[in-house]
Amino acid sequence: MNNIIEIKDLTKKYDNFTLGPLNIEIPKGMIVGLIGENGAGKTTLIKCILNIIKESSGEIKINGKEKEKDFEDIGVVLDNSFFPEILTASNINNIMKSIYKHWDSKLYNDYLKKFNIPSNKPLKTLSCGMHKKLEIITAMSHHPKLLILDEPTSGLDPVVRHEVLDLFMNFIQNEENSILLSTHITSDLEHIADKIIFINEGQVIFNEDSPTLLNNYGILKCTNTEFNNLDKKDILAYMKNKYNVDVLIKDLNKVKKKYKDFVIDKITLEDLMVLMIKGEKIC
Repeated sequence: MNNIIEIKDLTKKYDNFTLGPLNIEIPKGMIVGLIGENGAGKTTLIKCILNIIKESSGEIKINGKEKEKDFEDIGVVLDNSFFPEILTASNINNIMKSIYKHWDSKLYNDYLKKFNIPSNKPLKTLSCGMHKKLEIITAMSHHPKLLILDEPTSGLDPVVRHEVLDLFMNFIQNEENSILLSTHITSDLEHIADKIIFINEGQVIFNEDSPTLLNNYGILKCTNTEFNNLDKKDILAYMKNKYNVDVLIKDLNKVKKKYKDFVIDKITLEDLMVLMIKGEKIC
């Protein structure tokens, strides 16, 4: 079994929104980034995987098991969801020991020291960044095989974000552990993600290896007159600005040879999202 998550023909229907149908495979040993604007369906997908909400149809397997699974091997960080604020980090340690068979108090306390989180102060006295760090280390301290993370680095300063990303990289070094990471901080994914799944309006737009996306797509910059002379087959999407046009292209090296006199920049995930969501398409 080479996939940690297998999703087949998944749909979740609401009155004004439908997720899917989605077919997604997430390999073991990878960090997979989940991107898309608010309301695209990312959190709905995560909640279906975690059995928090029931899908309308389709099948989800984790480590080859149906969704009615043992959550012992899954660590979770959901946006704006954690323990009551009267608790302390020490209280959380005691609670988790009674829930997870493999809870590691030593590892948890080592993480508290590493990130300077006080063990005996109520959560309500901690900063937003401290809260988020505590959520992450709690998710990692029972030796899960899979981390499912929704906005895990929001509210963290750049230095601490770097430390957290290092934790994630170390987590997958055994090539058996995996991470599904949904975030709006797309620059984080450019540093650590092996694969990118881009969801828009409930559908998968891209499901590609991160190096392929970042090295094979680009932005061609041209004037309105030059744009009208481009081969329309080379245009995935475009945005017209006051003085120029940004054109999303694929097969960067090929297009560079074809349009030698044009400026063609490498893409970022943020650029890709903006152009695919807000840009115009050639009919």
